[in-house]
Amino acid sequence: MKKLLLLFFFAPFFAKSQFTISNSSTTSIVELRTGTWPLDLQRVIKNNDTCYVLTFRDQQVTDDVNMATLKFGNLEQLRYFEKGLSTLRTGDNGEMANYKDYTIKRVDVKKEGDKKRTIWYSVTTNDGPVTNFQQTEADKMIAAIRTL
Repeated sequence: MKKLLLLFFFAPFFAKSQFTISNSSTTSIVELRTGTWPLDLQRVIKNNDTCYVLTFRDQQVTDDVNMATLKFGNLEQLRYFEKGLSTLRTGDNGEMANYKDYTIKRVDVKKEGDKKRTIWYSVTTNDGPVTNFQQTEADKMIAAIRTL
């Protein structure tokens, strides 16, 4: 009988040691595009660690959906991304900002009949995935990062 009581007394402690509670939350900082070619900047909080993630669909794969992420380990790395976008905004066609894990390239596109050029940015990760976004989307990202 004593063994049975001891078993019921210690069983919750043994069961609790098998599981860990993890506090994690993912919030969208700015959702630039939805639908077929989504582009979303998110904050991911796990326990006491915060990182930032740019989630996008790899534009090299058109016949299948291949979602990719570009992870920024902390706010400082995200601010370097913002500084790269801000610097390229005043730059010229073909200029690049190279980082350890990714590259941002500015591309000016002028279509026939248009008087103005459209500014596009191409982000390529070292793993291979690529995404493109226009100046208006870059401006929204810059503004959102500056408020953090």
